[in-house]
Amino acid sequence: MGKDREGTFHPKKGKPSGSGRESKLGLRDNMDPAALERDEEITEKYTSGEDELAPNVHMRHVNRNTAKGDEEEHLANSLREEPDVLSRKRYNAPDKPAETRQAEPVNQRLTREDFRALATHRADNCITLYMPAHKYGVEVNERQDPILFKHLLQQAQQQLLQKGVPREQVEPLLAAGFDMQRDDAFWRKQQKGLGVFIAQDYFKYIQLPYSVDQQCYVNHSFYTSPLLPLLTSREHFYLLVISKRKATLYEADAFGMQEVPIEGMPRGIDDVVHFEEKDGQQLFRTGSSGAGQGANYHGTGSGRPDDKANISMYMDEVDETLWKELLSTQHVPLMLAAVEYMIPIFRKRTNYRHVVDDALTGNFEHENINALYEKAREKMKPYFEEERRQALEQYGNNSGNGLTSTMPDDIIPACYYSRVDTLFIRKDAQLWGNFNEQDNKLVLHSSQQAGDECMINAAAAKAIETGAAVFMLDKSQMPAGSVMAARMRY
Repeated sequence: MGKDREGTFHPKKGKPSGSGRESKLGLRDNMDPAALERDEEITEKYTSGEDELAPNVHMRHVNRNTAKGDEEEHLANSLREEPDVLSRKRYNAPDKPAETRQAEPVNQRLTREDFRALATHRADNCITLYMPAHKYGVEVNERQDPILFKHLLQQAQQQLLQKGVPREQVEPLLAAGFDMQRDDAFWRKQQKGLGVFIAQDYFKYIQLPYSVDQQCYVNHSFYTSPLLPLLTSREHFYLLVISKRKATLYEADAFGMQEVPIEGMPRGIDDVVHFEEKDGQQLFRTGSSGAGQGANYHGTGSGRPDDKANISMYMDEVDETLWKELLSTQHVPLMLAAVEYMIPIFRKRTNYRHVVDDALTGNFEHENINALYEKAREKMKPYFEEERRQALEQYGNNSGNGLTSTMPDDIIPACYYSRVDTLFIRKDAQLWGNFNEQDNKLVLHSSQQAGDECMINAAAAKAIETGAAVFMLDKSQMPAGSVMAARMRY
């Protein structure tokens, strides 16, 4: 410390102002050496030079009252920059850790009951977040998905505050969301899309096998329309891949395919046409017993049939095993994948009556499952488009008898009162308003107003709840280019 020409002392640069005053107040004399050393370390930490504070540093006096209004202002500023910081400071204090609700996954094979539970949940503040996600690639390595999710949480926070929800309610409501955002393991196990549903004491998510647009929706109910493809898709089929060495059954839908383990499935032709020891027993066969009728064993008696007979017996055994273990109770289309000469043999021997006409021809024994799925789905595409085509045709055939409509004023109440048989909604369309079911009063607005909900979303949820078929179509496919259309039951 030095003094100027007038004899006034000046503190050394780079240290907190007030140096030297402590001794006059009796503070420095009472501080232990360790405390003084800490004071010096703090000084160096918050300075980058003799006269400059380190960037992004907020200096605080050691005796500052943190309950004052300027501290609250500092925390509010921190929230604008890092929304989860304030939650950690206020709710994750070391002496009293916060208890946040753990996220619960919703099954990707969404049932009507699952959908109904989401669609009918009501609370003062229901937060729905949708976003595209990534299974692998640079987006995963650069953590783009959790960054986007944090941005959506910030949007939700802003909307809640704009609605007048007190900050002390907003922070604990979103705390579990910020916990998820920081969970690196979670973000490395994503599909193509993600939906998150948050309310008081409620936090669920669903990983989607298709991409969705990013959305933040805050209302008294959840926005469930983007989930409709999971529920309304009829693209469900089996794929049976047969070679001389093995037979494998897959189950597929509009979003992917997985192997179905079948107990007792023969392990190729040699498992059927030769004596052998398997599972501690000698297995043999005296001839085909017919699908679903004989015992599930493999092998052959004396003599060695020719190659065609071998294949026929092998196909018999595959069909019998499938029938016994699974197909006898199914009505799901089955596609075959095999070398060309094996396909008609199986068709002739099988007892299953839902084998589709088209097939994949070739040797697919070592085919990648994703490539195999894409080939099979392309073949099945016309089969599944037929249902939608028939639904639109029935709509057209009834257009003159008063049982069809493209007017939301007619369709929305009809969905609530179980009158809709088939509902078509335009992809990504929204209509804002509300419906009083008791008074049968519908109010629609040209833009979202306070207290509104998306009535297309609400109508679709009600239609599914009452057993209607729901199709989500592109604008070019919609009857009369409408946002919604319906064929009525009465």
